[in-house]
Amino acid sequence: MTKRTFIKTSSVLAGGAALSHLTSCSPKTEGPHLKNWAGNLEYSTGNVHYPKTVGEVQEAVKKCNKLTALGSQHSFNKIADSTENQVSLKEMNKVVSLDKTANTVTIEAGMKYGELAPYLHENGFALHNLASLPHITVAGSCATGTHGSGVTNGNLSTGVAAIEFVNAAGEVVSLSKKDGEQFLGAVVGLGALGIVTKLTLDLQPTFNMKQYVYRNLPMGELEKNFNTIVSSGYSVSLFTDWKNKNINEVWVKSKVAAGDSAPSPELFGAKLATKNLHPIEDLSAENCTEQMGVAGPWFERMPHFKMGFKPSAGKELQAEYFVPLEHAYEAMMAMEKLHEKITPHLFISEIRTIHEDNLWMSPCYKKTCVALHTTWKQEVDTVMNLLPLIEEQLAPYNARPHWAKLFTMPPSALQSRIEKLSTFKELVKQYDPNGKFRNDFLSRNLYNS
Repeated sequence: MTKRTFIKTSSVLAGGAALSHLTSCSPKTEGPHLKNWAGNLEYSTGNVHYPKTVGEVQEAVKKCNKLTALGSQHSFNKIADSTENQVSLKEMNKVVSLDKTANTVTIEAGMKYGELAPYLHENGFALHNLASLPHITVAGSCATGTHGSGVTNGNLSTGVAAIEFVNAAGEVVSLSKKDGEQFLGAVVGLGALGIVTKLTLDLQPTFNMKQYVYRNLPMGELEKNFNTIVSSGYSVSLFTDWKNKNINEVWVKSKVAAGDSAPSPELFGAKLATKNLHPIEDLSAENCTEQMGVAGPWFERMPHFKMGFKPSAGKELQAEYFVPLEHAYEAMMAMEKLHEKITPHLFISEIRTIHEDNLWMSPCYKKTCVALHTTWKQEVDTVMNLLPLIEEQLAPYNARPHWAKLFTMPPSALQSRIEKLSTFKELVKQYDPNGKFRNDFLSRNLYNS
């Protein structure tokens, strides 16, 4: 992929009927073309709808020939792109209901985790997991299988108890766990079935957490002790720049419990940090969540970054690949072979574990995985030339990419690793028979061979 891939495109309209339809579908005036959060991608249309109600979503869907949902614009690839129309639910970001008996919360699809979490905590509840950034929307995260960390923690999508979306006919569809297989196919829906308008999430009692950081773990310790190390807390992240076969930092996040003892000064050779750290050690830890064992609410410890601050490195690129947990160390060592090529161009890599699930399009479908994440400097051409090398190294482990991050994997290879792909496409056909929600990203990766 070259820089041209990231340059906006335009569609040519032919015929009076097509022009008339587009005029009725598009906002009164086409706005500027939005960019994604990192600024590496400018979307291909300025026609962005901002509905405030489900009825307005239905109206937009009925009027538009093509429409793609836009979340918090945190995707690094074109999964949320459209050459014709986008719909943003940023105006639909409220809590619909909190069911304290069923231990669930129902929210509108535009709500972000950083907005929802304090509300839940104040009412005595918590979510089972959070991503490293609280700035992202719940619906967008779940639609792409985004995750936090934990050998026994499923990705964010596994917290969904029910989903509501508007299908291609403009009808409101509601699915819950009692709907069985259809529900399992719809949760990680990639925007292909319709515009998600509401989600119901499972809750648990609120809890406090603390986190400690250990520095300089010899990578060789992971060969025999990987599972022990990544199970040393509720959520554990390993950060490395792939230099000297060293894990720069190990972030261990744990629930606070009565009678907790002092942390061990060492973790398999890694030393307990004496100050707050950023995953990229050269950067200030000001925007990172509190460390040093200071207890705080779950939502102020489980993410790496605070809601009110710039997340991560800012101007960056991201890629991530999932491999089965049993191949964790071998996959790391395969990637490490490229350290001389990749280290000069990345900020940091993060290695996490995610528990298996039964959601059709999840990268962790029926297998607990380790995720090898890279936060790159914004050197588009260089990064896009390095990704095929990483994918080649990880191919023996049937690596799957994160749906919303950069990858160059051929469609045939990707499709061969998705067990439920044909069943998912049948489900898509049921709710969107003519491809109203299918954009170039979905066409290439799910339908091209």
